[in-house]
Amino acid sequence: MSDLKLNFLEVYTVLKSELLNDLDFEFTDDARQWVERMLDYNVPGGKLNRGLSVIDSYNFLKEGKELTSEEVFQASSLGWCIEWLQAYFLVLDDIMDGSHTRRGQPCWFRLPKVGMIAANDGILLRNHIPRILKNHFRGKPYYVDLLELFNEVEFQTASGQMIDLITTLVGEKDLSKYSLSIHRRIVQYKTAYYSFYLPVACALLMAGENLDNHVNVKNILIEMGIYFQVQDDYLDCFADPEVLGKIGTDIQDFKCSWLVVKALEHCNEEQKKLLHENYGKDDPACVAKVKALYNDLKLEDVYLEYEKKTYEKLINSIEAQPSKAVQAVLKSFLAKIYKRQK
Repeated sequence: MSDLKLNFLEVYTVLKSELLNDLDFEFTDDARQWVERMLDYNVPGGKLNRGLSVIDSYNFLKEGKELTSEEVFQASSLGWCIEWLQAYFLVLDDIMDGSHTRRGQPCWFRLPKVGMIAANDGILLRNHIPRILKNHFRGKPYYVDLLELFNEVEFQTASGQMIDLITTLVGEKDLSKYSLSIHRRIVQYKTAYYSFYLPVACALLMAGENLDNHVNVKNILIEMGIYFQVQDDYLDCFADPEVLGKIGTDIQDFKCSWLVVKALEHCNEEQKKLLHENYGKDDPACVAKVKALYNDLKLEDVYLEYEKKTYEKLINSIEAQPSKAVQAVLKSFLAKIYKRQK
């Protein structure tokens, strides 16, 4: 494990300890043990890319100046606030979707003795974020901007989740609802704001920047987030499960995937009928028919063409940014995801 990640995990331990000794609540031993177990189970278990991106981005914005230990701690704390936000979304998301596993282990609400207590745990996770911000940023000139940023991004993500849920209602499997514009709206609001824009916005605020001056940066990061999700949709179907680390289920789950939207755009009436009959069914024969149709429509080629055009467009937009430091931040984000295999 890299030094950066080890240091980052040490900051998690500090923040967790502060929350478990929060003076605004009289903890019993049982309550403290519950919260600690809940945090350890849900917060630090992912790849931590979003959180680490805050430190990376702030590093670029400082243009090579050595970060003080206080700056590293603060950037890490903001990174953890994003990981807390992610944990909050995932705990509730898994309940809504009736999911079974998350990050290679049973979903939190599936554990014995947890069940629907997980709904309250999700609310707790969300409420920890302003506690962390108050503890470490209250004296900063950008404190209110941080609070507003997290509130705004949470609102956008929850609204994106709502569009996703009402578009993909089980029992109302209607492919005619799916279009590129619906796919884009779901992805933009549900994923791109908190996964791509939020880490950079946190770093910009720390660096003393006004976010209103960086609307172009936000737009580029949103485009990057959409490209990332299109990649995800593509990999779900076409990647080797060994490399991807999971078996894709978008076809069975009736997901509003970029691939199905593109298939609907390209197919004739007969192929459309086949898609309507087989998409969203948890039957290997139906899944095989959909995949065969994707191959007939040469969707791999359609994706590669999309990837090429999107990359060129993003690079041009990034290089049009006046600040070299901001360009470096954006290029580092793009380099992490371009041509990824998992």
